[in-house]
Amino acid sequence: MVSFTLKNAGYEVVEAVDGKDALSKLNGDPIHMVITDLNMPNLDGISLVKNIRSNPAYKFIPIVLLTTESQESKKIEGKQAGATGWIVKPFKPEQLVAVMKKVLG
Repeated sequence: MVSFTLKNAGYEVVEAVDGKDALSKLNGDPIHMVITDLNMPNLDGISLVKNIRSNPAYKFIPIVLLTTESQESKKIEGKQAGATGWIVKPFKPEQLVAVMKKVLG
């Protein structure tokens, strides 16, 4: 749903199957923002944020976490790791697009 929504809104989307795949794709085409789920195989969302923030080239790239309301402690942990913000699931497509516009300007 995330990819479909963003493509329909005119954004170019680079998809990754998990956190490790996302890290490898950061070394490819320029990425202007990362949207990641907290719960992924191989490398979870918090670990992905920490890995991204450890690279000076990506120090200021916006990172938005997808989470559930029941994971309040994880949202705090994500913010401490360097996430820019989060979107609570489930969300409406227009909410996702609004966050993209706000974060990217």
